[in-house]
Amino acid sequence: MTDFWLISVPLDKTSLTGVEKLKRTITKTHLASSWKFSIPDLKVGVLDSLLSVSEDLSKLDTLTESVIKTTCQYLKEVMETSSDKLLENALANGDHSTNQRVVLSPLTAYFKSLRVDLMSYVTKFQWDKAKYPTALPLSVLAELISKEVLQVETELKSRAAAYNSVKANLQNLEHKLEGNLQTRSLRGIVGKEDLVVSEYLTTLLVVVSRRSYLQWERSYESFSEFVVPRSSRKLFEDGEGGVFTVTLFKRAACEFKAKAQESMFIVREYSFDLEEKKHQEITQLTSRKKEQHGIFLRWLKVNFSQIFIAWIHLKALRVFVESVLRYGLPVNYQALLLQTDRKRSKRLREELSSLFVHLDPTASVTDVSSEIPGLSQQEYHSYICFYISTNMLEIS
Repeated sequence: MTDFWLISVPLDKTSLTGVEKLKRTITKTHLASSWKFSIPDLKVGVLDSLLSVSEDLSKLDTLTESVIKTTCQYLKEVMETSSDKLLENALANGDHSTNQRVVLSPLTAYFKSLRVDLMSYVTKFQWDKAKYPTALPLSVLAELISKEVLQVETELKSRAAAYNSVKANLQNLEHKLEGNLQTRSLRGIVGKEDLVVSEYLTTLLVVVSRRSYLQWERSYESFSEFVVPRSSRKLFEDGEGGVFTVTLFKRAACEFKAKAQESMFIVREYSFDLEEKKHQEITQLTSRKKEQHGIFLRWLKVNFSQIFIAWIHLKALRVFVESVLRYGLPVNYQALLLQTDRKRSKRLREELSSLFVHLDPTASVTDVSSEIPGLSQQEYHSYICFYISTNMLEIS
């Protein structure tokens, strides 16, 4: 699992020397990969405005990451419930010398592709001036991103509720119709030829447990004097029991049901019209779910990418604002993007602290984040550092 660290240091001589040493160190030791992170010149405004914007950006960052994670989670859930269960073949991390082919599920293949696309976007980041004009005040840029995030969050809740409602209704109906013999659908099991329906006669369907088969055969004719002798026939059985028919006079139906219930036999109410209605309901819900699935999945794919892009612009804004607050005017700093894994993060942190300790010696001995106005980072370092977690793209 890898993460990105977006750091910023001032362009003084000592810091520039530290940046060059850092690049040489990580190249030699493979502690991380590094890229220059380009942030355009933005409107600084007044100090009081910067402090306010810094606090707003911090809150917006937390919200945006939450929306990204929720959107990503829905992506995983929706793709796993896709009606298309076929696995697609893809050569991923395979040994070409032995023609080893790794089989990926559509979910895994998609997230691998998504991860590559988003990681490429981060490492080659270019500010979208058309969407976020640099001539606008920082507060307005923050407001643009905020509106975008809140719109996605609101629409996500609405679309997820609609999709989950159809999904739940279908699952409940399928559960009822595919449950035990007392509730499951008998469509395809009971035919019209199995039922005697006339002016005087009727056929009942009775659920009998396996251990009670013999009891049923010996007793069903005694439940009413109007039962047709030897009319019982087993239509279907599973591991729990079977469905039997019994023919009798209509006027004796109530008496028979009462006696059957006393002997722990369940008489099923059955109607061809009702079974057909339930089947049509399932068909309609299945069609609605398939339609909703496609619409929701397309929306998730588009908006996940868009909200991620907005998030990276938000990170760039935070780096700019914090760099001005920490390093002062004129704006003169360099932003670097580092990518490392969890195993090397501690050593990389030590290397960074050593190279840039001159920026604030107190940062190496104590956490002073609460003492510095405008800084809302959870961890305080002598240099500026924001994290871009990508663990939501991991397939567990």
